[in-house]
Amino acid sequence: MSDQTSNEVQYASKEDHVREALRQVVDPEIGMSVIELGLIREIELTDDHSHVTMILTTPFCPYAPQLMEQVRRTVQETTNLPTTIEMGMEMWDQSMMEEGSGQDWGLFY
Repeated sequence: MSDQTSNEVQYASKEDHVREALRQVVDPEIGMSVIELGLIREIELTDDHSHVTMILTTPFCPYAPQLMEQVRRTVQETTNLPTTIEMGMEMWDQSMMEEGSGQDWGLFY
């Protein structure tokens, strides 16, 4: 296995680990994780830092600063790397939710 392929596999498994840790970050208004809601749009992992792009369910979310900081802190603690977070410009809709999550919410079938 080449070094590049080895690094890709290493980062892919780290990303899975980060995504699993982010299941503990719950939107306080909706009661579902940022992963279930599909708010985490991209996770970039390198040797010296992590970067997360996320969106919110609404641009006027009153919990935005708290939620973004909780995501940043969770990723930083999981990776042991300095982590930055970026607010994506993509508009959220329920099709971004994990399959089956809408049924748990009780609004989508």
